[in-house]
Amino acid sequence: MPASAARIAALAAAVSLAPIGLRGQESSSSARPPDFDRMIQQQAETDQTWRAASAGVMQIEKISYRSRAGDLDVPAFVFQPLKLRGAKGHPALVWVHENIRGHLYEHYIPYIREATAKGYVVIAPEYRGSVGYGKAFYDALDYGGAEVDDVVAAVDVLKSRYGAVDPSRVGIIGWSHGGMITLLSIFRNPALFKSAVAIVPVTNLFQRLAWKGVDRQHQAIDPANRLGGVPSERHDLYKDRSPLYSVDRLQIPLYVAVARNDEDVNIEEDMQLVDALRARKPGLAETTIYDNPPGGHTFDRRVDPKTWQPENTREQRDSWNRVWTFLDWNLDPFHADMHPSTR
Repeated sequence: MPASAARIAALAAAVSLAPIGLRGQESSSSARPPDFDRMIQQQAETDQTWRAASAGVMQIEKISYRSRAGDLDVPAFVFQPLKLRGAKGHPALVWVHENIRGHLYEHYIPYIREATAKGYVVIAPEYRGSVGYGKAFYDALDYGGAEVDDVVAAVDVLKSRYGAVDPSRVGIIGWSHGGMITLLSIFRNPALFKSAVAIVPVTNLFQRLAWKGVDRQHQAIDPANRLGGVPSERHDLYKDRSPLYSVDRLQIPLYVAVARNDEDVNIEEDMQLVDALRARKPGLAETTIYDNPPGGHTFDRRVDPKTWQPENTREQRDSWNRVWTFLDWNLDPFHADMHPSTR
């Protein structure tokens, strides 16, 4: 097994889940308690992998900042082009990883490299619940709640600490659970971002828990019972944390892609969002439905763990072509700093 793949498997074992990044975001844990020391060690190795992958390609920095919720500090990666253009010369992306018990996986390496090569500054928050930062951070999981505050606070960081970022050109992109956070971020803060991308996003918690098992899913997403019960007991709260019911709040361009063979966020869940966007926000939302892409839920993020190069399937190429075309059109990473009128 390649060293990188071995690290992923070891981290998965430390969290008592199936292999992270290969399974979906809501796996239920076993009775074995998490090995937090081992997860911290694995995170240090992941950090080193990111530093090695950035050498000579992009600037990398590991920072922390206070969540908008005001209760904890959030670790984050920041990637910048090697050569910066000067004040407000670059757009930025808030990059939201998948999995409630995840982190910034190495399979994002080729795509973040491409983003910085295009001129984007990328900030990747390791929002609460992420692995590798100790028990208190892990236990702070607040599904659809304060984790969104953790992510949107990254925009404040970009504006206050990174002068090369144009605050009027900040986008957000996320996958699966990160796609749900992306949608909640733009619906709750309609003027904060200029555009957004959500790939195979969690959409409707009523559908999700009913489809996959209420008790099992509730334990996975809310082990501390911060939600105060299951959907039948907390209708308003689950509705607020289900992006589907906030579609009318959309005020910025949004791109959503889903897959019919997705076994995590099933098409029956995601089509509700697609249909709502097509019906009620056709001027702002673009959507793509992939019929049977290799990998299903992870079709666009599958890479060779030895080289970190994309698998390069037809659907993967098409997906990233659409994503970059959408983001480049709305955030103009090339020379928009010289042409304010195009923003």
